[in-house]
Amino acid sequence: MKGAEILLGEWQGREAAALMRDGRLEDLLIDGDAPRPGSIYRARTDRPVKGQGGMFLATPDGSAFLRQVKGLAPGVPLLVQVTGYAEPGKAIPVTQRVLFKSRYAIVTPEAPGLNVSRAIRDEEIRDDLLATAHETWAEAGAPEGAGLILRSACAEASAEEVIEDILAMAALATQVLADVEGAPELLVEGDGPHALAWRDWSEPAQVTEGADALERDDVAGAIEALSEPEVPLPGGGTMVVEPTKAFVAVDVNTGGDTSPAAGLKANTAAARELPRQLRLRGLGGVVILDPAPMPKKDRRGFEGSLRAAFRADDVETNLSGWTPLGNYELQRKRARLPLAGGTA
Repeated sequence: MKGAEILLGEWQGREAAALMRDGRLEDLLIDGDAPRPGSIYRARTDRPVKGQGGMFLATPDGSAFLRQVKGLAPGVPLLVQVTGYAEPGKAIPVTQRVLFKSRYAIVTPEAPGLNVSRAIRDEEIRDDLLATAHETWAEAGAPEGAGLILRSACAEASAEEVIEDILAMAALATQVLADVEGAPELLVEGDGPHALAWRDWSEPAQVTEGADALERDDVAGAIEALSEPEVPLPGGGTMVVEPTKAFVAVDVNTGGDTSPAAGLKANTAAARELPRQLRLRGLGGVVILDPAPMPKKDRRGFEGSLRAAFRADDVETNLSGWTPLGNYELQRKRARLPLAGGTA
């Protein structure tokens, strides 16, 4: 079907959400057993890691690791938020920069000020939203020193919906930030796939709900295809995506194209498709891309395509650059669970 469609259901017995755009699978969220990103714990400091500037923390769900901390003694309670999924056998990654995020509003406890998403460019809408924010924030009883960001979805929302979200997030922030003392405890569970879809997929879309919503042929087929490493590319090339314990290996091939520009065409197609494949497969960490052979003069154009593709993606990714052997490396946040069988 044309346009966007959000499907809220289950996949293999787990809560799941899929975003289809013009008949193509664009995003996929499947719940797992690991602590969800966004979860907020009252944790307890355990032991520092010498030489790394970090500290292990005790939580109800196991050990967590907090980076770049100084001056914390063991046994101190503190609030932390899960930032992503842990690598197998490693501690839960957390931060002290706690955020309270919903569809329309984000409360930022350590960043005062009222702001509107830069994605909203209509000045009249921005002015109306800022007026709503100032009026509501003054009555919300938000924690001292906290700030507010109004998200891009506010542009299509009613004033009542925005106000309701601001008040709810301010109340949650006030409650949680006042609950520092005590034993390790899960204070806020991160959003599951259905709530994340409502929160982050803000484009106008038809919504289909039901336990079997994802079992439709076109959706199920697209999900099942993700278990195969080979991805066909426009123009006849292929990209092979294979997670290993250490990194995700991506190999680009030209297929049957033997023209002088075959390498650049395949690599450009791979660059445009790579963020989607990593997102759908739930892959993160180190990614090493082995491009098809192409002249060094074409690297600049390839890098431009890669940067543009990841700029439009919603998962934090650092493009590290070329290796001496002509591979391209990047580092991607582990924002999703691997779909199946992968270790990255």
